[in-house]
Amino acid sequence: MRARIAPRFWRTTGGLALLLCALNVHAGEVLVAVAANFAAPIQKIATAFEKDTGNKLAVIVGSTGKHYAQIKNDAPFEVLLAADAATPKRLEDEGLTVVGQRFTYAVGKLVLFSAKPGFVDDAGAVLKAGGFAHLALANPQTAPYGTAAKEVLQSLGLYDTLQAKIVQGESIAQTFEFVVSGNAELGFVALSQVAPPDRVVTGSWWLVPPRLYSPIRQDAVLLKKGAANPAARAFLQYLRSDTALAVIRAYGYEI
Repeated sequence: MRARIAPRFWRTTGGLALLLCALNVHAGEVLVAVAANFAAPIQKIATAFEKDTGNKLAVIVGSTGKHYAQIKNDAPFEVLLAADAATPKRLEDEGLTVVGQRFTYAVGKLVLFSAKPGFVDDAGAVLKAGGFAHLALANPQTAPYGTAAKEVLQSLGLYDTLQAKIVQGESIAQTFEFVVSGNAELGFVALSQVAPPDRVVTGSWWLVPPRLYSPIRQDAVLLKKGAANPAARAFLQYLRSDTALAVIRAYGYEI
């Protein structure tokens, strides 16, 4: 099912404003596959994009691995916002993207989170203490944030020790729900999920040092099915605008 995003007012200046006004004359729709960690930011970006250009985004949120499989099986996605750089590159190598239209739109950050205040300390020592029954992380086979979480545990020498306590979410969104619901006392999730700019998330968390995992470079790419859609190209350009970048930073991502 396509999820329409309601419009919201935004402002722009200069040449970009003229370009976006011109695009209003031939407004269209873009079907975008979006990594689960980016679900909240894309809503705000899509709202502004629709208001300013008249173009609409139809957003499908899920794990990057599942999106890849769907694209390979001829899903009608026109743009992919992945949670990694490898998947868009792989699709490019397989001839399923428009060459020259791949770029990094955000760099994600991993946190160890618990819905219980005070449960996770500011150094992640709770992992070694082991006073918990379940540790949630996204499936490393399909979700880049899960891959990063596994790397952290391996870097700390705890992966084998804690393996029996690990519960896997299909995506980072499901992993977050495991922790929020209490089905897992703690879990590795995205910073954007625990520190959104528009609400307070109750709990405790540790911002994992970047040295413990490979950079989570998130790439966007124009897929072959969007090659002839001007609105798809306009959206990718908009994703690099000051307005979009401000939203991305507000959710804790690096640019």
